[in-house]
Amino acid sequence: MKRLVYGLGRSGLGVLAYLRRHGLTAFFYDDKLKPEEAEQALALGFALEPNPAPGLYHQVIAAPGVPIDHPRLAALREGGAEVIGEAELVYRHSKTPLIGITGTVGKTSCTLFTGHFLRALGFKAVEGGNIDPPLASVVDEAEVVAVEMSSFQLERIVHFRPRVAVLLLLGVDHLDRHGSLENYHAAKLNLIKNLTPQDALVYNAQDTNIRAGIAHSPARRYPFEPAADPRETNLNAALQAALAYAHIIEREQPGRAWAAEPCEKGLAPFRASAPRPAARYEVFARMGELLFIDDAIATRLDAVRAALEAAPAPVAWILGGVDKGAPVEALSEVVTRKVGLILAVGQDGPRLAAPFRGRVEVVEIAEPDGRTALRKAVLEACGRFSSGSVLLAPLATSFDQFKDYKERSRVFREVVFELGGVRG
Repeated sequence: MKRLVYGLGRSGLGVLAYLRRHGLTAFFYDDKLKPEEAEQALALGFALEPNPAPGLYHQVIAAPGVPIDHPRLAALREGGAEVIGEAELVYRHSKTPLIGITGTVGKTSCTLFTGHFLRALGFKAVEGGNIDPPLASVVDEAEVVAVEMSSFQLERIVHFRPRVAVLLLLGVDHLDRHGSLENYHAAKLNLIKNLTPQDALVYNAQDTNIRAGIAHSPARRYPFEPAADPRETNLNAALQAALAYAHIIEREQPGRAWAAEPCEKGLAPFRASAPRPAARYEVFARMGELLFIDDAIATRLDAVRAALEAAPAPVAWILGGVDKGAPVEALSEVVTRKVGLILAVGQDGPRLAAPFRGRVEVVEIAEPDGRTALRKAVLEACGRFSSGSVLLAPLATSFDQFKDYKERSRVFREVVFELGGVRG
């Protein structure tokens, strides 16, 4: 079989390393090939495809960032190539059981918590997927993998079948990619399309979209109730996922010994020590009575709404980056009630802030450099407020000014401390 890895980056390079470990050949291509990534791919023993013409390849493994309707991908597909993603590739070539976790919000937290609880039960478990590291990089090292799965990854699965599927929430996100809310939800629900009666389905019992989507699934059901605190909700879902997997193994491997009783009481001591995702809502500094809150990972409507609700008023809200197509007008009520100043940064910051003009003052930071833009935003906020909070909850991706949300988070924190913030 002649394969092409389309798109490098974290996922594509992980796929190439995986193919090498499994003795599988491939070529690679990237629309915007970075020299350092090309060097890594060549060092792994793979050759660059300069012009991936239709008819040359039987299979294309596309990185999540490459749109499913990309013209070149469409041409390759029409030329007879099967286009799949990393998760489908791994499922076909590795026997490690997978716990697939998705949702509009909370999937990173839930994935980390699930791995945490699985290890508490005695499994050699790791986390991967949409978070670091890629699934392909860790799947062969583990007894079971908790996999965070984005809609971008799920739209390219064919036979992929997790032993446990976790559905947290079907809200609004990535309309710029999927075109409609229905398409976005359909991509998310691909997670459960191959489940069998031997598999488990952990789901949010209060989400009407999820309840409708799972109506005909044959999997064993493990509902959970959302809590007022999002972290507690994700902990509850993770606990259900870990227990559901334990129940599967109990049935399939009778006599398996456990490091802890597979029940909530037995796992209770591990809840308090569960890890916290990077760049998730955190009050990390203060200047007098003014708090600084980092929620750089908040690019979804529901996550931003939760951050605005939690932040002490008046809020100086830093938003902007690359717009994902969310209906930002839905935040009008909470913005009117909590926000005193909007600081619009990045490529689409002014456009994202536009619906709120007239309700709250908007200051546009027309600065292409990300660090400089955040510095100006913090200075502007400090000049206006002596109490309340400065919240970075971008409502947009970071790729116009930063490598990823982690770099955006790190730079924001560095700027605050450089300007006199103290840990608080």
